[in-house]
Amino acid sequence: MRITAIPGAAVGVAYANRSRDRVLHINADSSFHAASTMKVPLMIEIFRRADAGQISLDQQILLVNQFGSIVDGSPYALDPAEDSDSAMYERVGQRVKLGELLMRMIVRSSNLSTNAVIALAGGEQVTATMRSLGANAIQVRRGVEDGKAYEQGLNNTTTARDLAIIMASVNYDKAASPASCAAMRDILLRQEFNDEIPAGVPQGVKVAHKTGQITATLHDAAIVYADEGGTYVLVVLTGGISDEKVARALISDISRMVWSYNATLEGVRSRAGESDNGAW
Repeated sequence: MRITAIPGAAVGVAYANRSRDRVLHINADSSFHAASTMKVPLMIEIFRRADAGQISLDQQILLVNQFGSIVDGSPYALDPAEDSDSAMYERVGQRVKLGELLMRMIVRSSNLSTNAVIALAGGEQVTATMRSLGANAIQVRRGVEDGKAYEQGLNNTTTARDLAIIMASVNYDKAASPASCAAMRDILLRQEFNDEIPAGVPQGVKVAHKTGQITATLHDAAIVYADEGGTYVLVVLTGGISDEKVARALISDISRMVWSYNATLEGVRSRAGESDNGAW
């Protein structure tokens, strides 16, 4: 499927091969609503604090379903019917380990878990941490379903380039300690929604990734573990596509093309004797 064949579509793509000496950027600096891809920066922030001894992944967090808008502090609640992890609402009023909240936030894209975690981390600090990793455009401002903030345009935003930088930092042990990065990769590998980038690679290939979806917006940010061609990072962001099936097909088609390109490129690179050193 060609991007130009979808009227009104906005698409951002960022790719880098394992040595980071080959990159592909298409509208990589265009800003998109981050949707649930913002949960990766949030996860990174928590693991970094755990590395610093400021928090523990075993600490218990009281799970609530009332949050304050970043606009004026007014309360709002999440609708379980709008959450892909509705089972978590049965645990409201209970204490849940922070590590489990992180797992549910990524694997099931739990909005309730996300809001519990961002209340602890703070959006400004998450954004500052992303700047330290070289992601200079992403903005993590708020939790999920803050309607007043949405009305004022105070949204979490990102670019394909920044998400690729962030995913690469997890892959290359730059986001946190090597042990924490390994733990984050393991969480991302457990992602249960696999109809975008994973659908474009051969069955059995491991993909550590995080999807994001709101109305007319569908994203996927991934580390693809390819035996033939080597590991690579791929991010595809889409907006303005009202038909979810069309957006999903577009992302999987781009993934399929990048998979083929990466395998071919690696063969050329190996025959040329190129080194495995490079920069994003």
